[in-house]
Amino acid sequence: MTLIKSISGIRGTIGGQPGDNLTPIDAVKFAAAYGTWLKGYSKKEKLKVVIGRDARLSGQMIQNLVVSTLTGLGIDVIDLDLSTTPTVEIAVPIEKADGGIILTASHNPKQWNALKLLNEKGEFLDAAQGAVILELAEKEEFTFSEVDNLGTVVENNAYIDIHIDEVLDLPLVDAETIKKAKFKVVVDGVNSTGGIAIPKLLDALGVEVVKLYCDPTGHFPHNPEPLKEHLGDICDLVVKEKADFGIVVDPDVDRLAFISNDGEMFGEEYTLVACADYVLGKTKGNTVSNLSSSRALRDITQKHGGTYEAAAVGEVNVVTKMKANNAIIGGEGNGGIIYPESHYGRDSLVGTALFLMHMAEKGGTVAELRASYPSYFMSKKKIQLTPGLDVDGILVAMAKKYDGEEISTIDGVKIDFAENWVHLRKSNTEPIIRIYTEAKSQAEADNLADKIIGEIKEVAGI
Repeated sequence: MTLIKSISGIRGTIGGQPGDNLTPIDAVKFAAAYGTWLKGYSKKEKLKVVIGRDARLSGQMIQNLVVSTLTGLGIDVIDLDLSTTPTVEIAVPIEKADGGIILTASHNPKQWNALKLLNEKGEFLDAAQGAVILELAEKEEFTFSEVDNLGTVVENNAYIDIHIDEVLDLPLVDAETIKKAKFKVVVDGVNSTGGIAIPKLLDALGVEVVKLYCDPTGHFPHNPEPLKEHLGDICDLVVKEKADFGIVVDPDVDRLAFISNDGEMFGEEYTLVACADYVLGKTKGNTVSNLSSSRALRDITQKHGGTYEAAAVGEVNVVTKMKANNAIIGGEGNGGIIYPESHYGRDSLVGTALFLMHMAEKGGTVAELRASYPSYFMSKKKIQLTPGLDVDGILVAMAKKYDGEEISTIDGVKIDFAENWVHLRKSNTEPIIRIYTEAKSQAEADNLADKIIGEIKEVAGI
């Protein structure tokens, strides 16, 4: 069981001992630290915070704890209840709130939950702000309000519908064009809030929906990370239903993956590539993704006359570089689409609408679209960390070993070879080292990953 405190929030497994796991005490302490920081940051007399959660089993408990803690600090709460990460992100500025908290452990299994923290723009906090909150939580420097100054709670269950309306109003989304294409789509909502939001969006766009695991019970029917090895059921159902494609989201709906009409993975890395291809074909501009994302986005961006830049892994890092480079679309290779015309956050609803527009205008099948893009193959592996393992020392040793190649150390170590690359980094959300590789064939990518893992183990003596 694990509790991970980082600048991006607090994440852990439910149950166990305070400080070792995400217990009620830890949830209260971290919510109090955020509320205390927000008071100092905003310098306002009365604050308002938007709260939303995915459907995981511990969500209601954590929600009650966080809401009560914030009201105990004198902060008013807009409670969206079952929602999505991007929905909370767009709700914060609409409500003119001072911040937001999303209660979700994203792609982690059901025993996990987390508090993801937003600023007044509905964007994730930066490293310096996160560090202050961690310090406040450690010192427990909280002052709660007296009885006459407690915060209030207003429930608002309309925000998924509001979010959908925002997507439909985007200049590059035309509902009539999509309706005319008469798409049939299978949706795997992993029994979380994507099972509410994505079918609603598709209904509004005139798409025939076949639902799979769309009941938001929190009982995930498979590992909720949208990777090929977890998605056999939807791959089979797309073929059986003769659907145009399938849509898969993670529990909080900020990661988006497609299944092609032939039942094969479109590739989560190619979600951003396809959406960027559509947007760049309409609007000239630049793109950004993280260091672990496919070279295919660079290729597509250059084809459209734009400039591609890579950021450190993490949404806040991608957003910062997008703003600096005036990128018109960006995101992460895990299926995260960030489209500033909507907001600076990964958004599967926006990504779905852009992809549908691309398919409606381009014609042909999803499998044909995938075949039209530069062909890269990725391997995503990991090494479980053990106590006492010197991760920083391992990364330094690997960088030195390959110092004749193009090396980036802004986030772990990325080694760019002529025909492939490898990215090694310590996860912010799990006690693991991630090893991502990309090459011109799956066998090459897998072999490179296995080779690097062997070298890491040799360096570490494990």
